[in-house]
Formats: sequence, C-alpha cells, structure tokens
Amino acid sequence: MLVKGDSMEYSRFNFKTKKQMEDFCKENEIPLGFSDNLSVLAQSVRIGEKVVKNSLGIHPMEGCDGNADGSCSDLTLRRYKRFANGGAGLIWFEATAVNKNGKANPRQLQITEENLEKYKHVVNMIRKESKGCIIVMQLTHSGRFSKPEGKPAPILECKNDILDRHQRLQKLDVITDDELEALEEDFVNSAVLAYKAGFDGVDMKACHRYLNSGLLGAFTREGKYGGSFENRIRFMVNCVDKIRAAVNDDNFIISTRINIYDSIPYPYGFGVNKCNYLLPDYDEPVKLAKILYSKGVRLLNVTMGTPYYNPHINRPFDTGEYIPHEHPLEGVARLISGAAEIKKQVPEMVVMGTGYSWLRNFAPYVAAYVKENNMADIIGFGRVSLAYPDFANDILKNNGMVSNKCCICCGKCVELMRAGSTPGCVIKDGEVYLPLYRELNK
Repeated sequence: MLVKGDSMEYSRFNFKTKKQMEDFCKENEIPLGFSDNLSVLAQSVRIGEKVVKNSLGIHPMEGCDGNADGSCSDLTLRRYKRFANGGAGLIWFEATAVNKNGKANPRQLQITEENLEKYKHVVNMIRKESKGCIIVMQLTHSGRFSKPEGKPAPILECKNDILDRHQRLQKLDVITDDELEALEEDFVNSAVLAYKAGFDGVDMKACHRYLNSGLLGAFTREGKYGGSFENRIRFMVNCVDKIRAAVNDDNFIISTRINIYDSIPYPYGFGVNKCNYLLPDYDEPVKLAKILYSKGVRLLNVTMGTPYYNPHINRPFDTGEYIPHEHPLEGVARLISGAAEIKKQVPEMVVMGTGYSWLRNFAPYVAAYVKENNMADIIGFGRVSLAYPDFANDILKNNGMVSNKCCICCGKCVELMRAGSTPGCVIKDGEVYLPLYRELNK
C-alpha cells in the first residue's frame, strides 16, 4: 500500500522545546513557520453576515454515542458542553447521517422530524454555554463505509480497484444514478431540518472517501455522476443549489469539509498527480472551490486522505496500524500547505485548516504563523478537542497550550471507534473512556 519515497524516516514526537522543532524543520526543509504572536488567533472571522468570534475551531469529532432515534445521548451532550465551554469560535458538529442506510455505525447521529426538538435543545445549550459560537452541522452518507446495524453494508459510489480490494468489495454493484438523485433530496431535507433546529449552517461532507468524497474521484463511473470533472462534482453542486433554494436564507452557511488530496493512485484518487500519487495536484480542487464560491459557498474545511486506508495522511500519528513512509511533520506540513494553496487561489473563500494535533503545545505558534500569512482563516483542531476541550481558552487567555493536557496521538480513540465502542480520549478523559478501553482489551 505504501511506497517508499524521498521522505524522511518516520519518528514519534520527541521535541522538548519549540526551538528544537523549529531547528528540525529548517534542517530538513519542512515548510512550517512559527510565530509568537498568538494574539492573531483572537481575531474574529466573518462568514457572510455571520461572525466567528475568534480564529479557532473544532473539527467534527464523532462520538458514536447517539440514541436509537438518532438524537444526542447524555454522553454526546457532555462532549458538546465541554466543547462549548472550551472557547473555540466555531464548532463543526459531528457527522450526522442523512438516512439510516448511510450511517457509519448504529449510534451515529441522524436528524429527523421526530427528534427535531431535541436538536433545538442541543443548539440552544451550545449557544448558551459558548456565549455565541458558530455551529455547523456536518451532513453525511458513509457510502462504502456504511454500517448502520454494526456490520458492513457498503454502498459503492464507483468501482475502485484499490479500495475495493482493500475492503473485499469487488463483486458489489454501484449505486445507480436514480438512487443518487434521490439521495440529493435526503441531504436537502436534512439541511432544512438543521436550519429549523438553529444551526448556523451545514457541511456537505466530501472527505475521507465517504460517498460524496468518493464521487469526486469517480473517474471510472459511467453516467451523469462519473467520468468528467463536471459529472464528478454534479452531486455536490446539485445539493448546494437545492439546499440554497430550500432554505431560502442567504445567511445560512453552506460549506463542505473536503478532501483536496486522496493519496490514492489515479484514476481512483481526487487531487493526485497522475504520474505519482504521492504528490498532490490541486488543479481540480481549486477549480471546484471557485465553482462552489460562485454558488454561494463561503466556507471550506480542508483535509486529505482516508482513515480507513492511509490514516497518516489526514491525522499524522505516533502509533497506528502501520509505520508510515514519512515523518509526521511532513504530513502536518502537507495538510497546512494544501489549505494555504486553496486560500491563495480562492482568497475570498473562508478556509479552515487542519493538521495541528501532532504538534502538541507547539501548535499555537504554527497556527499564528499560518494566520499571520493568510494561509488559513480558521485553525481547526480535531483529536485535541477530545483530549483538551479547553485548548482555545488556554491559547487566548493564557498565551499557550499546556503540554500535559495535549493529545498524544496514540490512536486509542480510533481503536474504540473501530471496535464499535464510543470513542473519546482514553488518556486525558480516562474517567469515562479508560473503562471502555480496558473492557475492549480484556
């Protein structure tokens, strides 16, 4: 699966000071900058008529702990209360299925007419506790990774020799054009419900090779949703247009958390160099970003890879399923530079970046450099938010992050998810999640 390139040898985090990390980056020509001016992260960010009160955000982190009706459980509410009190200006609410068949696990959230009032309660709680942060709901269909009853029930967006072999799905038929057209309506209906619940916007999830992400790379698919660039973006563009028409509120944010680089060989990967898939090619992602902006999309959350095939691409780690072919700092730099390229090419778009968790307590200094140099507008934190939900308060009020509160990129939260349990930080939130982890490893 992994090809040895010219990258540095993999190593776990071993930096004691910021200067050590800076010097390492300079010596190895890793394009990461550092700034001590953390005050720039307190700057507000305007998305249309809405204002994010600072430049820090929380990525959509699934808890796999919803109720049977798709609503938030007490454990889900606990997570969002911690996020709300943590000080981040934007909370990207976790992947919420647009229908039952598109769930990645039985306890994934799903907004419906029947549980709408419960979601209103969640939104009101977050607003009250956070004193007015922006809340975006991520809408998803899991596609080839669907497990609504706890066992694989994949829905293929296209044939993909690499992922199909990896998942043993070679004999499965792909979803039809008519079925995809009907699925567009599920996204629209869920977006309308999110609007009624009080969310500031929705995300058309198009990352990590879930269904919409897979369609962007559906070079081998026949019909109106595959092959050409125009066909591969059709599903997303149709959904954006239909959501805008159905909601009929220009202040409602329509966004996407999007893979700009799959790191899967052509003709199966989006945003990849056709001759060397280890290199990104941002031509199509930039073209799509410009089209989305013309459709009224004002916010992009930029990411890469898939956690089911090449997880080191989207979340550089210390321990995981395999030893990557590159140093984690190279992965961090790729994520940050990719977001910067989108921002450079589409400067009017608000860009939320990712890739900061592995940096631990040195992340704010890289984030400040990114912000100062207009490489992203909002700095997003993922795994960190589970381990250290008040990271934003510490950055903004205490001029930094506390090292022993940071995520250590150990992957135990992912282990819980893959085992069908409810993921959270086993190390820093051990009262809740350590017993679950111990039960898993008996």
